[in-house]
Amino acid sequence: MTDTSFNSQTGTYQTEATFGDYFALLKPRVMTLVVFTAFVGLLAAPTPVHPFIGFCAILFIAIGGGASGALNMWWDADIDAVMKRTQRRPIPAGKVTGDEAFAIGMALSAFSVVFLGLATNWFAAGLLAFTIFFYVVVYTMWLKRWTPQNIVIGGAAGAFPPMIGWAVATGGVSVESVLMFCLTFMWTPPHFWALALFMRKDYDNADVPMLTVTHGRRATRVHILVYTILLAILAVAAGFTSIGGPIYLSVAVVLNVLFLRGAWQIWRRDEDMSEADNFLTERKFFKLSLLYLFAHFGAILVEAGLDKLGWGLWA
Repeated sequence: MTDTSFNSQTGTYQTEATFGDYFALLKPRVMTLVVFTAFVGLLAAPTPVHPFIGFCAILFIAIGGGASGALNMWWDADIDAVMKRTQRRPIPAGKVTGDEAFAIGMALSAFSVVFLGLATNWFAAGLLAFTIFFYVVVYTMWLKRWTPQNIVIGGAAGAFPPMIGWAVATGGVSVESVLMFCLTFMWTPPHFWALALFMRKDYDNADVPMLTVTHGRRATRVHILVYTILLAILAVAAGFTSIGGPIYLSVAVVLNVLFLRGAWQIWRRDEDMSEADNFLTERKFFKLSLLYLFAHFGAILVEAGLDKLGWGLWA
């Protein structure tokens, strides 16, 4: 029989938490993107890093990303409880208390920053600390419930990992790491607005001022198209810089044609059409957006590997 107790914070009965429940606090799916882009930033940097130090760096960056997720769930427990997409998270599900999530988040934040500094350099550690602060305080506590531009500005938090990886290797920031930051930063709004389009009822119920709630579906679709056009220009242009090359450029051209096509299909949707048709189009675009970022950073990684082997094809 499972031990249960009443959690006055969420108004639910709390069952004994498992390791999986605590791990879920760290938002492992989001952590995957953090780890991968940081890894690309690390390997794309011109300064070589010892494999063991590189492994430790990525581990501490991942822990820092997980700490941000735990603190985000601690603060957002009230709205997570009313959103269908997040009701099964550990706190609203009654598996973990808010106090536990806060303690875990703060402890892992301190651990990740201190040990990243000791293992690599304090500039990278400071950038990780700022990223955690930006995601938890600037985005979660302030922007998310205050402005429909929450995703636009708050997207910077998810764009810092490749810069941190680059800083681990070089001890600083460069044009290349800023380009990788910009690629993720510009990708974030159309990615999340597509999600908001087919999950609008969740944000309505939680009273979160997403663009779909404050300005409506039509305005959101226009914003998606505009940001996708700007993103496509940036992504293809990056192919002609030092982080690009023929392989990256080929990937960028193909994916951005598909991404622009998806944004165009969303933009031209008629609000009078069936909700099911709109849902499928928006969900398809959202799934493509997941592939989009991984493929671009994967291409950057391939180009970096070829350059280090002396097989670079870009003159």
